[in-house]
Amino acid sequence: MSENAATNPHPEADVSTQDEAMINDSSKQIPTREKIAYGFGDFGNGFMFDLGQAYLTKFWIDACGIGAGAVAGIFAFTKIFDAFMDPIAGSVIDNRKKIGKQGKFRPVMMISAIILGIMTVVTFTMPSGLSGTQKIIYAYAAYMIWGLVYSFTNDPYGSLASVMSRNSQDRSFMATSRQVGSVGAQFIAGVAFIPLMGMIANGNTGVKEEHGYFWAAAVFAVIGVLMFAVCFLGTKENVKVHRNTGESAKKEGFKDYIRVIFKNGPLGALILMTLFTISAMNTNNQMMVFYAQYNLGNIGLQPIVNAIMMGCSIVGVFMIPTLTKHFGQKRTAMWSFVIGAAANILNYFLPSNVITFVVLVTIGYTALAIPNGITWAMVSNAIDYGEWRSGVRKEAITYAAFNFSRKLAQSLAALVSAGVLALTGYVANAKQTPEALNGIKAAMTLYPGICLLVAAVVIGFLYKLDDKNFAKVADDLDHGRWEHGKISGNLK
Repeated sequence: MSENAATNPHPEADVSTQDEAMINDSSKQIPTREKIAYGFGDFGNGFMFDLGQAYLTKFWIDACGIGAGAVAGIFAFTKIFDAFMDPIAGSVIDNRKKIGKQGKFRPVMMISAIILGIMTVVTFTMPSGLSGTQKIIYAYAAYMIWGLVYSFTNDPYGSLASVMSRNSQDRSFMATSRQVGSVGAQFIAGVAFIPLMGMIANGNTGVKEEHGYFWAAAVFAVIGVLMFAVCFLGTKENVKVHRNTGESAKKEGFKDYIRVIFKNGPLGALILMTLFTISAMNTNNQMMVFYAQYNLGNIGLQPIVNAIMMGCSIVGVFMIPTLTKHFGQKRTAMWSFVIGAAANILNYFLPSNVITFVVLVTIGYTALAIPNGITWAMVSNAIDYGEWRSGVRKEAITYAAFNFSRKLAQSLAALVSAGVLALTGYVANAKQTPEALNGIKAAMTLYPGICLLVAAVVIGFLYKLDDKNFAKVADDLDHGRWEHGKISGNLK
């Protein structure tokens, strides 16, 4: 066997690694300012997305008078609808052939973010004079449109990281930057939204509660769009990739979407894991305001608990680069899930107490925030793995497949949150029964604990793309190779 044949993992490419031109150099890092600017996208996203996840349930039930069961149906149906819109959004974006100097993803992201800001305000609006049925129809319509626009905002944003850099340290930094932005927005929404709404709508101002939600949402939406503008202006699509254009281009359809999922093992593991992690996080966020008001007996504790919980989470997220450098992405994520599961399950079985609740919910949420941040780097790696496995790069449709699981998880969280309230006899703005209080506590603590335990098993046994295996994939792609030869198409 020749030396080249022994060292070249793809002899059918007919060229040794040393003789092939390097298209990208994964050893080089992009400027820090770009990686920080990328995180501002999820910071802006959180001002619109996390706002709805945390407060729409209470807005529709308490301010608009829609029943808890109906709200559960709104969230469940619209999130499933959104999930099936993701492959459409991903296909539209991946099928873009006329790519200008601004790149493939950044223009779509920015335009969609502006529309998303408008729709965020619309979802926190309830026109006067509507009957109960009309309110439900309006909520369905507004939230479905919001979800569609969100897909065209989030799919290109998530795909952007994969073409900013292929360097593992860069991706860990961007994952950290993105998660800091996300948790930072959750922190501000958790601490400031209810007080801001209360300042606008109270007995002195004469503004109704539902109008307070409207104006507070408008403030958050404007900030969110401005943060997306920082991301758009501060980032570049640096990685050159092979793209088929003109007559050689093949439009992506639903079959391609299914093929992406089932031929990309690491992506499949991330999709399954995310069903549990995102439903755990969203259930926690949705139930916090109910738990503070009824189980702890003081809704004023909600921003305080959120400040402690999310403030510590931000500190934890800053540790991602150090943790992944020493232990790797997979091990860090798995053990974080185990710690979070233990804290949440213990929180359920201990008697309700402010101090023990705050300590344990903070440990659980921080332990969840760390792997949630690492996931973004894993998704970029899965996009590269898909190209290496198939010879064709499909960023947006791959990210859409991942986002599909997030939408289903959000739907599951809404079902759990509103469903538990309905099943245990929750009555808005009234003293709750022991059954209702236990239901709120179980949704707040026990459900996330079980979810994180399952997530630890999934990432530990099903996710195979560890740091060593990804280094091999990145090197092949840097030299224009996929698993079975040279990658065709024009460099863009």
